Amino acid sequence: MTFFDHRVVYVDPKQHPLRVDKFLMERLEHVTRNRLQNAIRAGAITVGEQQVKPNYKVRPGDAIHLILPKPPGEGREILPQNIPLDIRYEDNDVIVLHKPAGLVVHPGVGHYKYTLVNALAYYYQNLPVMDNNFPDRPGLVHRIDKETSGLLVVAKNEYAMNRLAKQFYYHTIERKYVAIVWGEPEHEFGTIKANIGRDPKNRKEMTVFEDEEQGKWAVTHWRTLERLYYISVVECQLETGRTHQIRVHMKYLGHPLFADGKYGGKEIVKGTRHRRYEAFVNNCMKVLPRHALHAKSLGFEHPTTGEWLYFEADLPTDMVECVAKWRHYVEHQKELIAKG
Repeated sequence: MTFFDHRVVYVDPKQHPLRVDKFLMERLEHVTRNRLQNAIRAGAITVGEQQVKPNYKVRPGDAIHLILPKPPGEGREILPQNIPLDIRYEDNDVIVLHKPAGLVVHPGVGHYKYTLVNALAYYYQNLPVMDNNFPDRPGLVHRIDKETSGLLVVAKNEYAMNRLAKQFYYHTIERKYVAIVWGEPEHEFGTIKANIGRDPKNRKEMTVFEDEEQGKWAVTHWRTLERLYYISVVECQLETGRTHQIRVHMKYLGHPLFADGKYGGKEIVKGTRHRRYEAFVNNCMKVLPRHALHAKSLGFEHPTTGEWLYFEADLPTDMVECVAKWRHYVEHQKELIAKG
C-alpha cells in the first residue's frame, strides 16, 4: 500500500495570473506553502504533463496535477519508542530497512504503539538537524502488511518524500516479493489485472471486482520459482500497490498464500483430508504461523542523486524451513510411490 494523494485542480476561466503555490494555497486545505514548494522542486506538481517552476503563474484552463505524500500519523501525536531497526542502507535522504513479520508499520485502530513508525520517531530524534526534517511524522510512502516481512524505503525529509511518492505513482519503483502459495499455477508466469476494493460483505477484507467501475486498478506480474505439487514458490512483482494486493490476486488466481487465514490459505487447498497429511500441514503452519509473503527486493531512483539503488533481503527462516519441509514431504511421497 502507498501513502500519497493524486489530485487535479482546474483553474477558472477568469482567473488572473497568480503564482502556482499561492493559487493552490487558496484552494487546498491543510497543505502548507512549504509543502507545496517542496513538491514543485521534486517535480510532483505539473500542468498537463509539464513540470512547473516555483515562479510559474497559473493560466485560465490549466489542469494542475499534484502528487502529495500523506505521512501516516499526521494529525496524531506519535510516541517515540526504542524499538530495534534493521537498517540496510541510510544517507541524508532515505533509509532502507528490513521489517520483520509481526511488526505493524504505522499506528491505527488497535495498534497505537509498538509500530515501525514509533520506532522511526525514536530514531529520528537522534538525527542531525537538517532542513525539512520531520521527526514528528516519519516519512513512509508505502507499507507492507503486519505479517509480511521484507524491505521498505523511508524518506528522511520532505523533498525525498515527494520524489519517492512520484516514483510510486508512476510505477517506476521496482518491488518483488516471494510467496508460498497453495497448488501449482497452470503456467510458468503471467500477469493479473483485476480491480481491488473493500469487500462489501466484510469491510476488513479486500476483494476482486469484475466490474471495472468498482475498486481500483491493480496489476501483479508473477512467475513460478519452484513447484512442489501441493504448494509452489512464486515471485510477484507489483506494478500497483493496493492493500493486500498479492494476497487477493493470488487467491483470485486460485492459489491463495499458504497459512493466510484472511484469504483462505489456512485451509487445505490441495491434498487429501488424510489425518497424517493434515497433521503435516498443521506442523508446517506451526513453523510458518503467518501468511507466506516476503518483500524480497526493492529498487528506486535516489531522490537527490538520481542513482538507481537496488536492495535484496534473503528469505526469512520461517519461510525457508516451511519450503524445506514440503520438499522433504514430496520426495518421501515419490519414494513411497516408487516402492509401491
